[in-house]
Amino acid sequence: MLELKNLSFSVEENGKQKEILHDLNLSIDNSKFVVITGPNGSGKSTLAKLIMGIEKPTSGQILFDGEDITGLSITERAKRGISFAFQQPVRFKGIRVHDLLRLAAGKDISIAEACNYLSEVGLCARDYIEREINSSLSGGELKRIEIATLLARQTKLSVFDEPEAGIDLWSFQNLIRIFENMQKEIKDSSIIIISHQERILRIADEIVLLSGGTIKKQGSVEDILPELIGTTAAVDACEKLK
Repeated sequence: MLELKNLSFSVEENGKQKEILHDLNLSIDNSKFVVITGPNGSGKSTLAKLIMGIEKPTSGQILFDGEDITGLSITERAKRGISFAFQQPVRFKGIRVHDLLRLAAGKDISIAEACNYLSEVGLCARDYIEREINSSLSGGELKRIEIATLLARQTKLSVFDEPEAGIDLWSFQNLIRIFENMQKEIKDSSIIIISHQERILRIADEIVLLSGGTIKKQGSVEDILPELIGTTAAVDACEKLK
């Protein structure tokens, strides 16, 4: 279980403190698929980075499986079973796709196993397994390879920051299937996705609506999605779907 208690985050802007998240409380049970949505500037990506340890909260606590991980590094959180997929995936010059999948899995996986992960995200393994993670890969290719690394890790909690960004329609449709399969196949794992996309919102167990740095609503798709119609979040979602 992931628990956020009285979480706040501020940054300095023009000599003054600007609060991005304010006294936020959130609990996510094991085996849950949760989508966090809301208008631009509401603090969604910041929240994802706080969960992974990329940013540190100004105040409050982050608990994972009952342990206070607020002060732990990214590496320590990763060891405890938390994964993070960036909105813009990182390039690793000199590292092959096979090497990256092996590192993600934490063991010496075979070519066949690595190819299975690539096939799962819609990439022809023959064309990618020996490729370097460099500028020769498109944003969409990098995104799919990054998701393959999360599949290889088999972590307790996977956090995705706008996974649909920069990918084509076919990849997006495949992405929906991947998320559904992840939840079924990885026992007791939870998925948190930062997204505006209605199709991703519709397959969630719960939707969290973030606005102005606080949680405005949290509940089932049936309870929350209809209420988004006509709100700023819904307008943003429609814009993203155009």
